[in-house]
Amino acid sequence: MARREARIARCIIYAILLTREDGRPRHRPSLFERFMRLFNIFKLALGLVQPDLFKALRGIWGIVEEDYRNSFGGAVLGTGRRRRDRKRLKTKDFLQSLGDMGYSGSTFYRTRDCAYLVKSIPRHSENNFFKNTMLIPYADHMQENPSSLLVHITDFMESRHKSIGMLFGLAPSHHIVMENILHGKGQKMEGASAELKWESWDLKPNSYFYPERDVAGGVLTSEATKSKLADEFDGKIRLTEAQAVQFMELLEKDTQLLADCNAVDYSLFLVRISTAHTQDAGEASQPGEASSTRILPMQPPFTPPDPPSWRTGVISSDGKEVYKAAVLDFFWAKHTVRAKTMTGLVKGYNLIDQQGPMSITTDSKEYRKRFLSMCTGLVEVQI
Repeated sequence: MARREARIARCIIYAILLTREDGRPRHRPSLFERFMRLFNIFKLALGLVQPDLFKALRGIWGIVEEDYRNSFGGAVLGTGRRRRDRKRLKTKDFLQSLGDMGYSGSTFYRTRDCAYLVKSIPRHSENNFFKNTMLIPYADHMQENPSSLLVHITDFMESRHKSIGMLFGLAPSHHIVMENILHGKGQKMEGASAELKWESWDLKPNSYFYPERDVAGGVLTSEATKSKLADEFDGKIRLTEAQAVQFMELLEKDTQLLADCNAVDYSLFLVRISTAHTQDAGEASQPGEASSTRILPMQPPFTPPDPPSWRTGVISSDGKEVYKAAVLDFFWAKHTVRAKTMTGLVKGYNLIDQQGPMSITTDSKEYRKRFLSMCTGLVEVQI
């Protein structure tokens, strides 16, 4: 890992492993240490936000605390009180940098066991919205709706101090830890000689105005930039009627919460896993039932697929595919200053070229309507 990524990853690991149950760091820095932190470039003292709340959520989701900590090197670091324990912890062994994966400037890391992703939230408008507006409603919703498709966020951390690196945007001040819905990708199925085929899409309503795509027909933007736009799903989610009804009911509840919080620009992350080998292995399930072969992760943070869920995998109505799904990136609020500024810019552009709103400038109710319409169009009910 590059020096920057390694330093940031180490700060993330220490925040998770070296924070006391009351949210305070185990080591209280001296006045001199706090002063010297102002000159740090990549190293930030991160602290957990409302650790008790997230610990309670992890309990609801069946995540074993020891396993969770071990995903970040807990078994190696131990209590972290001895300096030699810290020296034994090699960051690259527990967090792998995935680089910049979107327009927001966020950086991503993946734990060694692929169970969790760490995403930075560098924009103040987004991390402030999640912390002060979205967090409590999100926690209440997840407790009341255990089958919710909203991604499981297992921790939220922020910098405890200012630094040169943070002020110049070189080190992100906020991070979330969330489940990795691709957990299990690459593992072989019992009785099968080849790996399963995993495909994924990050889906948003494509009827909105995207400058990268719609200004001058997209000729002013590179293909690399346009590749970061929302994907298009090349098929249908084949479900039974009962599965389709449940899928849309979950999305109705989840998007209502997001609309109530004035969130827009969220996406549906959809995973399709080919299960053709289950038929060859003689282990095929009945339509709507979970496969009896170990095609899905069986360890925390996932629960065995009984009953099947959109996190552990739902078998297609024809028994040939498995689907996973989660709603992601609900950090853009329509009422923030940044969103209002963008809305004004788009309105100004529409005086010249009528293109309509962007997904980040539209009304939250309108975005919810188009998002649900998109999801409905993805489903094909098979009797």
